[in-house]
Amino acid sequence: LTGMYFLGFFMALFVGWVIKIASKYKSTGIFVTEIPIYRVPRWKNTVLTMYQKSRTFVVEAGKVIIVISVVLWVLQTYGPADKMQAISDKYTAQIEAAGNDKAVLTELEIQQASARLKASYAGIIGQRIEPIIKPLGFDWKIGISLLTSFAAREVFVGTMATLYSAGPDAVDDEAGKFKRLRAKMAAERDPETGKPVYTTAVAISLLLFYAFAMQCMSTLAVVRKETRSWGMMFAMLAYMTALAYFSSFIAYQLLA
Repeated sequence: LTGMYFLGFFMALFVGWVIKIASKYKSTGIFVTEIPIYRVPRWKNTVLTMYQKSRTFVVEAGKVIIVISVVLWVLQTYGPADKMQAISDKYTAQIEAAGNDKAVLTELEIQQASARLKASYAGIIGQRIEPIIKPLGFDWKIGISLLTSFAAREVFVGTMATLYSAGPDAVDDEAGKFKRLRAKMAAERDPETGKPVYTTAVAISLLLFYAFAMQCMSTLAVVRKETRSWGMMFAMLAYMTALAYFSSFIAYQLLA
């Protein structure tokens, strides 16, 4: 993890240097700022400043966050009506047949959630982009997780647990976190080659992707608020995604 932090730090310096060289803007002077006098803060001013900053974030950045959150929720929740109805009918019949067997009912509910996510619009997008992310070592399951984790990177694990029908206990298991999810991912095999899907090369590729990709809607919202420019926000999203893609591509192709 320390290596990932240093990687991000030095890459930020490198990208800043490249932008400086490529930018047409030339500095015309020296930036000078006066250091304020340090005093014990006044609680009234502190609270007022906190309120103003929080309100600005909620009002300005919150608009973008809400819109993106709603879009992601719709993509994960809804899909083609015929496919969703077929899944609902299939598992409703199985749940009714299971009776009061809690273990079976829980497993069926987990499988239904996985099937619904796969058939959702997010699932369809994940499967459509698989040829694009295949050179990175990613399959459609990772594709869906990349899409949903745009809300927050932590969502990646929850999405993978749902797709692999690992269930909530995969995250909350005190005896060993993610034990069930790890077991299912370790057993996953590529249908074409028969080799394990998740290898060291895939892991490093995924780490590099998340190290450089702009997978955070809150950050984009703040950039939009501070720069007051949609163009700047999308430019940052584009170049960071491209940087993440090619870094993962090079790493996977060299290690696979």
